[in-house]
Amino acid sequence: MDKKEILSKVEHTLLSPTATWEQVQAICDEGKEFEVATVCIPPRFVKRANSYVGGSLKICTVIGFPTGYSTPEVKVFEAEDAIRNGADEIDMVINQGMAKAGDWEGVLQEIKGVKASCKGHILKVIIEACNFTEEEKVALCRVVSMAGADFIKTSTGFAASGATVEDVRLFRANISPDTRIKAAGGIRTFEQAQAMIEAGADRLGASALIALAR
Repeated sequence: MDKKEILSKVEHTLLSPTATWEQVQAICDEGKEFEVATVCIPPRFVKRANSYVGGSLKICTVIGFPTGYSTPEVKVFEAEDAIRNGADEIDMVINQGMAKAGDWEGVLQEIKGVKASCKGHILKVIIEACNFTEEEKVALCRVVSMAGADFIKTSTGFAASGATVEDVRLFRANISPDTRIKAAGGIRTFEQAQAMIEAGADRLGASALIALAR
């Protein structure tokens, strides 16, 4: 798989809490140049970035990020606000404590609520895989699938570790056929990116690959 094909699956990401507009503008320029799948940026920049790219690039943003412990109502508001501002895709973090408690119905209803608020826009559900056992990850695969989310996503990139090939394979074995996988966190080489894709990832959240492609 060549670099261009890999980059077409990349969500060029900048989610630093100290990100500036000039940095967001730069990754938008890089995203257009290298024809990535989306840029993934903080919510406060979505409206300005949408105006800047003028429809030439998909814009993704995050809600309930990075902890996931805001209320379902707040996550719904965040999603609706992001879409009003021009976001094409939404990445939400689940309520991890609810999942740890085994309240799968609560997790399901939260995701379904956010999915409904997306009004047809792509929803990716971040489970922060490093915080869960294999059994819990399998249960989360089923819940995300049942909720009708478009993607299950491995990680925020802000936890103890990020995407692993083993988790991508586990997801692929346990999600519904129409649910896709986004691997994110710690993908810093094209070799790592290709391994994730070969394991079953459809998208990659990454910030380092564009620099390696130059």
